[in-house]
Amino acid sequence: MCPTRQQEAVLIGHCAHARYVWNLCVEQESWWRQGRGKVPGLADRCRQLTEARADNPWLAAGSVTVQQQAIRDHDQAMASFFAGTHGQPSWRKAGRNEGFRIVHLKPGDVRRLSRNTGEVRVPKAGWIRFRWSRRPPDGMKSFRVTRDRAGRWHVAFAVIPDPVGGPGTAAVVGIDRGIAISAALSTGEMLRVPALTGREQDRLRRLQRSLNRTQRRSCRHREVKTAIAKLKARETDRRKDWCEKASTDIARRFDVIRVEDLHITNMTRSARGSGDNPGRNVRAKAGLNRGILGSGWGLLVRRLQDKAPGRIEQVSPAFTSLRCSACGHIAAESRKSQALFRCVACAFACNADVNAARNIAAGHAVTARGRSPLGRRKNREPQLSTP
Repeated sequence: MCPTRQQEAVLIGHCAHARYVWNLCVEQESWWRQGRGKVPGLADRCRQLTEARADNPWLAAGSVTVQQQAIRDHDQAMASFFAGTHGQPSWRKAGRNEGFRIVHLKPGDVRRLSRNTGEVRVPKAGWIRFRWSRRPPDGMKSFRVTRDRAGRWHVAFAVIPDPVGGPGTAAVVGIDRGIAISAALSTGEMLRVPALTGREQDRLRRLQRSLNRTQRRSCRHREVKTAIAKLKARETDRRKDWCEKASTDIARRFDVIRVEDLHITNMTRSARGSGDNPGRNVRAKAGLNRGILGSGWGLLVRRLQDKAPGRIEQVSPAFTSLRCSACGHIAAESRKSQALFRCVACAFACNADVNAARNIAAGHAVTARGRSPLGRRKNREPQLSTP
């Protein structure tokens, strides 16, 4: 988006109001204890918002649509938390969680000015221009405006796109995710996430050292922090672009896509520990966590599930990197290095990541702890515990 100075001030106010209302909802949830009664629901909070707007002119100066949608977003977040699909909603911070949602979008609220430029109507701000990167499909009823740490504004229209169709040839592919090679396919292809160039990495290190020498909350501190955020945003944009293109290509070429059933959140937990029980190899584990998160493991699979629903199968990762895809022999000695796999039984040799991807494609994960070859738990007869 390309707002003017006046429009940007209005957008920042909308973000502040939405964040304020969201944090109030989080605070109400934090005060709940067993025996205290029921937490206010959506309707009760909307009535409380009406009273708060009558008592606070600065809140009444904002858009009631933005503030009500913040309550609805929190209500949906709590529903997802109780369903077990998401974590508990947490506090939002200025400069980090900037955004708001607008609903009841009318056909006349979005119009095209030229081939690459469009306009969208935002309450209290009027018509704001944006770069027309793709044609907004029909049926959109809401949009969300966000601001990243680099200071860029974006508008996203809420529409569920059609899934990507497969080739219809029953082709199967396995994907092994790594750090040196972001995604290795069972066909032998090795895909890598484009990272920052050498000059960009050097500049990022210089800026980080300069940030440590600046005084907090100073103008220089803010300038250096914004420069770092722009480099980080460039890296994130490249990773997202790679995930979108790779997932679309894989969904079009294969009918069945098999990936490892990895719990990335648990894998990237900090090893720092506590004061009483400090962790070990904290620096090395932090570097590994950055490598995993920078490779886009979760985003790639999530976009594949969105574009190819019902065609993604998760395989247990047990021994996929130690099993020979040719003879099935399992031995730790076969993994000669990070990139070389040479079977000690049949002398079959290939790239280690490609060998693991072939095992994933065939569903050759070793059954262990009650898992079937495709990572689903077997149906077991209930057993009675002895007294």
